Amino acid sequence: MRIGVVVSCYRQGLFLPRTVAALEGALAGEDWRGVLELAAPSDEPAPALSDRWRVVASFDPASGRPRRPLTPGAGRMTGLAACEGEWIFFVDSDMELDASWVRAAIETARREPELAGVGGRIEEWFVDGAGERPGQRDLYRTGDRDRAVGYLGNVAFYRRDALEQAGGYDPALSSDEDFELGLRLRSRGLTIRCLGQRAGRHWSAPRPNLRELERRWRTGLCFGQGQVLRLYLGRRGFGALLVRQWIYVVTIAMWTLGLVALAAWAITGSARALVLWALAPLALLAFMTARKRSLRLAIFSLLTWTLNGLGMVVGLFHSPAVPTAPAPAAEPREGSAGC
Repeated sequence: MRIGVVVSCYRQGLFLPRTVAALEGALAGEDWRGVLELAAPSDEPAPALSDRWRVVASFDPASGRPRRPLTPGAGRMTGLAACEGEWIFFVDSDMELDASWVRAAIETARREPELAGVGGRIEEWFVDGAGERPGQRDLYRTGDRDRAVGYLGNVAFYRRDALEQAGGYDPALSSDEDFELGLRLRSRGLTIRCLGQRAGRHWSAPRPNLRELERRWRTGLCFGQGQVLRLYLGRRGFGALLVRQWIYVVTIAMWTLGLVALAAWAITGSARALVLWALAPLALLAFMTARKRSLRLAIFSLLTWTLNGLGMVVGLFHSPAVPTAPAPAAEPREGSAGC
């Protein structure tokens, strides 16, 4: 069985050497080929690549402008088009895979070829000037037992035939592309299996922080929630998506009621409605402070829900621009390629 690997990198070159090294080690002895898809230029040095890799540049080297929508789905589909393999590992460029999980995923695919995809538990790790430290042990709450799941995030091992049957990742979604793909796979009666072991570590700067919130807005990652709701309006799956986004819907409803109460105060001169409304965010902050044992984390939770809620509203009316430049070009492996 030939295995393909797609790593799509959009200004995440800081952790890419870990990603590549872990993949090279985990796949030793397997028949595999990899594609490193670079969505944008970067000052980060390129990792060492074996001759099993191809580099695909999805930007114009002269101008740095993208040749494809800057969405996760578009990056993965660009890599898939340039990648060989009956089964494909899709790996974010800030993931460090465990070799034991890679071997177990490949063995599962060989033993159960009817599966659509295989995943595993994602462990969160932070790195900064103070060193490295763990975050959430189970980022997607998949648990420690093998079970069927609705979707895979950060890392996924998909059967190519199943992926093509479902239509692949949607390049028009700025985020939520993993969940949306899972909806289409399940609608075709296909099963995604999550193995009850750690698939790898997801590396990032410490979160939550204001810089991360700004990045999510600037890059459009928080718009996908609204884009996918618009896509499924009136279709099967809309209810599941609405349940998934419920906390953002409730948060926006809360702030909308606050604006109504503020307008009522301005019109009537009575602040009674505004005072009553203010009890809601205060009670929410108190609850989250007790739950997270930190006022700072509680405030960041409310800020995150608000940002994603606003992004959901924007996404209902906004789609990523599709560049008119030529399609991405596959290049030979080069040590000077950045990401």
